[in-house]
Amino acid sequence: MPTGNSTEADAETDRDRDRDRDPQAVRRHRTLFRAAARRKNPRLRRTDITVTDEKTVRRAVKAAALGNAMEWFDFGIYSYLAVTIGDVFFPSGNDTVRLLSSLATFAVAFLVRPLGSLFFGPLGDRVGRKRVLALTMILMAVGTFAIGLIPSYATIGFWAPVLLICFRMLQGFSTGGEYGGAATFIAEYAPDKRRGFFGSFLEFGTLAGYVGAAGLVTVMTATLGGDTMGDWGWRIPFLAAGPLGLVGLYLRLKLEDTPAFQKLEEENGSGEHVTSETTELKQIFVTHWSRLALCVVLAGAYGITDYMLLSYMPTYLTDQLDYDDTHGLLILIGTMALLMAVITFVGRLNDRIGRKPLLMAGMGGFFLLSVPAFWLLKQGSVVAVSGGMLMLGLPLVCLLGTMSAALPALFPTHVRYGSLSIGYNLSTSLFGGTTPLVITGLISATGSDMVPAFYTMAAALVGMVAVACMKETARQPLEGSPPSVATKEEAAEMVNSAAPEPKF
Repeated sequence: MPTGNSTEADAETDRDRDRDRDPQAVRRHRTLFRAAARRKNPRLRRTDITVTDEKTVRRAVKAAALGNAMEWFDFGIYSYLAVTIGDVFFPSGNDTVRLLSSLATFAVAFLVRPLGSLFFGPLGDRVGRKRVLALTMILMAVGTFAIGLIPSYATIGFWAPVLLICFRMLQGFSTGGEYGGAATFIAEYAPDKRRGFFGSFLEFGTLAGYVGAAGLVTVMTATLGGDTMGDWGWRIPFLAAGPLGLVGLYLRLKLEDTPAFQKLEEENGSGEHVTSETTELKQIFVTHWSRLALCVVLAGAYGITDYMLLSYMPTYLTDQLDYDDTHGLLILIGTMALLMAVITFVGRLNDRIGRKPLLMAGMGGFFLLSVPAFWLLKQGSVVAVSGGMLMLGLPLVCLLGTMSAALPALFPTHVRYGSLSIGYNLSTSLFGGTTPLVITGLISATGSDMVPAFYTMAAALVGMVAVACMKETARQPLEGSPPSVATKEEAAEMVNSAAPEPKF
């Protein structure tokens, strides 16, 4: 990826190109052409390289991952309590209709996420990643906490689902700036050769949020029983978001903004990359439309597979396969715990062999294993269900451990937060968040409980095409940002390797 700090080999290439165009002019004005080449491709200097501090990077990763964990703790609670929420907030009637109403309310939050990304993304590119991520943390916590306070339909009637939808929309709007900002935050703090490893902690936070939500719901359901959960127990997981939000906000406010954004601010002071929101949106949709389209497709395939397993699976096990709520959740928690144990190894691996091989393995795994996995799920035994979940979990962890490093590298620094937020959330809104609703509707329409497998296979096939079209970005500087290394020795080695060989 271009970084603005080219090697001497790049300068040689430009001189060769100029010589081919007009060799006589080059001979007559050799000094002038040499100076122009040096101006276009300045030699790499030590001051052009960012040397990261390990402790600061780890604090940045912790702050970003905790926010992501809280985001998915919020959404995980809702998905795991979808049946209960349908009973509490919607009038009595057909059970399928109530479940669809609950899942539709779940999907509403995703419909407003693109609006949040249009607001928070460009704002993060103008005022800083840190400030916007602090704001999204506050709004997410408020939205989730407020849901725990809404009276039931039996108490206030029509206003219960109205308030639920309003606070779900607040959650979705704030989340529109969360993933893109958190992924950008980690990517811009991490050294180039370890971006995959540190980026994998963002999705470690996703799994931790899901495990926390599933574990809390499971323990409370087993302890309180279904009737008590339906009366008031379901409120406690939502109310827990308040303290979690305060902890995440504290961690984020303690950090400085990313080195890449600080460098961008210095350039803004000299008149470079100064953009308004309108100008940035124009750049995103006009100048970088092909990258945006690739981001949408990649995130769409990723989102469908992710939400199918982590959000929809408890509902599928309960409603379609008649599993006990606690039984299905325990198996899912075990699967996610296993993924958490290996996800950072996937991050290290994609730093070593590249993002594309891991992404292709994940998409290919879903394409080949979805049908056998769902066949195992239908067998009913604990061993068969666990095996089916594992067959779906292993391809997913290849995507989880890689995507958060691959997506930020698609865009240059001055539009990275906005572009990634818009592309990711547009895709999540259209494909990921609607996955539970679409699959439930298709099963109802077709009568086939294998619909999730076929839907996942279609998404994986599209994802494989998108991965084939993307460039490899492992171990390379982010576009528009200076090279980032872990030690001063590595910086010195990089400068020496870029220095021209002496001529005798």
